[in-house]
Amino acid sequence: MLFRQMKYFMAVVDAKSFTEASYALEISQSAVSQQIKALEEDLGVPLLIRHHRHFALTPAGDYFYRHGKELLQEIEAFKDETRRQGEDKELHLSIGYLNNYVGSELYETIAAFSAYYPEVTIHIFNGTHESLYRELRTRKADLVLSDQRRAFSDLYENDILLKCTVYAEISCQNPRSQQEFLTLEDVKRFPCILVTAENQEASEAAYYTETLGFADNFLFARTIEEARLLVAGNRGYLPLESFSPTPPSGTASRCLPLYRGDSPMMRHYCLFWHKDNSTYYVEEFARLLHQRIAEYQKG
Repeated sequence: MLFRQMKYFMAVVDAKSFTEASYALEISQSAVSQQIKALEEDLGVPLLIRHHRHFALTPAGDYFYRHGKELLQEIEAFKDETRRQGEDKELHLSIGYLNNYVGSELYETIAAFSAYYPEVTIHIFNGTHESLYRELRTRKADLVLSDQRRAFSDLYENDILLKCTVYAEISCQNPRSQQEFLTLEDVKRFPCILVTAENQEASEAAYYTETLGFADNFLFARTIEEARLLVAGNRGYLPLESFSPTPPSGTASRCLPLYRGDSPMMRHYCLFWHKDNSTYYVEEFARLLHQRIAEYQKG
């Protein structure tokens, strides 16, 4: 099976037309048709059901499209990284973290790493668990700090940092803020504020309801700052990602442990990176973060 044939097939499905795909690919329509026919013959199954000028995907075609698209993205990322390695560009680390992380451990580790290794440029970004995983999988991130939501993969170093309690920030205007902790039952009628991009709202909400057991009652913010303003206005409560409770600045809100029933909710936090990208600088950053967390645990 040729890489080119896969690209042609994806282009046809994306354009929903052989003609439009041929324009985008800048080759003849007959050439596109021949290559896809050759691809089907190579696979031994039809991918498209053709109806004159229209077509529909077979179950095999739908599977090939969805998984083939991911594979093509990974191949492109692999090619880009190969070029980067060959060009010997400036040393850099790209680090992603959860967008509702509020602890200081990561920031202090970055400062310490930069002091030790000023020759390395650090690029920092945030996102949801799924967007961080996508950036890591396509090699746009060297390592990410995230929670564990799936089984560990042998393709990655899965460096467990800590298992710790989930905390929530809630307005002091809310009577529940005077409790020692919050339960999911306490706040089921009060909106939960999630920090996420618009196109990831549904997936984040599904994870919180179906996996963590939150009520289906959400508000969405684009940044942690926006989310904390909603908390200050008593619009909802904000689950926080942190290795230790971080009291909010000022007196507008409180940070309380979050319970499911009689037990505190716990999360695993990890650093993830590709095993074939286990460079000295990546491992050194992980070591410094472990060291910083250990210092905080000692008090």
